[in-house]
Amino acid sequence: MKKILLFVLPAVLLLASCRRVVYAPTEQFDESYWLNRERGVVNYSDGYCPYFVVETYNGFSILKANGYAPLTNEVLYGDLSGSGFKTFYNRTQGYLLQAEVKEYWLSYWDAIDGINWFCGK
Repeated sequence: MKKILLFVLPAVLLLASCRRVVYAPTEQFDESYWLNRERGVVNYSDGYCPYFVVETYNGFSILKANGYAPLTNEVLYGDLSGSGFKTFYNRTQGYLLQAEVKEYWLSYWDAIDGINWFCGK
């Protein structure tokens, strides 16, 4: 019994003193820079597909997220009318998102057709 206490007591003390510390990077960026860029609202997002559709003033864009895709109805700012890998500002959640613009200036039905093509539905 004494041997068990010799192992259990230090283990309990060690685990009781542990605490979780999150070292999340707090990126400081100029929000006014992003608010002067093109605005878009996420129209379609699926948890199983990295592609999502953003509605802009010029039409719809299909983007591929590098990581997690934003949720539906979140507001994005950035260059949504040009293809390539770019950084966007998710104003709803307050973080920078990296994504690749695959298609832009699409109609609604072309965007639906494109997201079905990219996601394989």
